[in-house]
Amino acid sequence: MSKNDEKFYLIRSDILPEAILKTVQAKKLVESGEARTVNQAVERVGLSRSAYYKYKDGIFPFNAATRQQIVTISMILEHRSGVLSQVLSFVALEGGNILTINQTIPLQGMANVVISVDTVSLKPSTTDFLEHLGQLDGVRHAMIVGQE
Repeated sequence: MSKNDEKFYLIRSDILPEAILKTVQAKKLVESGEARTVNQAVERVGLSRSAYYKYKDGIFPFNAATRQQIVTISMILEHRSGVLSQVLSFVALEGGNILTINQTIPLQGMANVVISVDTVSLKPSTTDFLEHLGQLDGVRHAMIVGQE
C-alpha cells in the first residue's frame, strides 16, 4: 500500500485483537526502557516476535500519532503590539517548535498569521494546545489547516 493509499481509523481499544494490544504494550516497554530488547518485551506481554513485527509500524497511541508531525495553524490576530509575540511565547512554553511564520498585512485591525509547528515535544495534546491558543488575548480565531 502506498503512502497516499493509507487510511487511518480511530478505534476503541476494547474491540482490538489481543495481538495488537500486546504490540502496543511491548512497544511501551521498549520505549520506556523497562525491557532492554524486543525479545524481553514480547516475552513479558506474551506475544510472538512475528506478531510484534507485523503490527509494530502500524499501531500507536492516538496522541503519538498527532504528536509526530508538523501542524499548520491559521490564526486571525488583532493588530496590536505584542499579540504575535504572546502567541510565539505560548508555543515555546508548551514545547512546540515553530518552523515557519507567514503574516498578511493587517486589514481593518486584523491580520492572518499562519504558523507551522513541530509538535514532537508538545506538552499538551494538540487539541488542548489549539484550544488554549485560541483563548489568548488578541487571538480571534485559531484552527489547524494542515498536518504532515
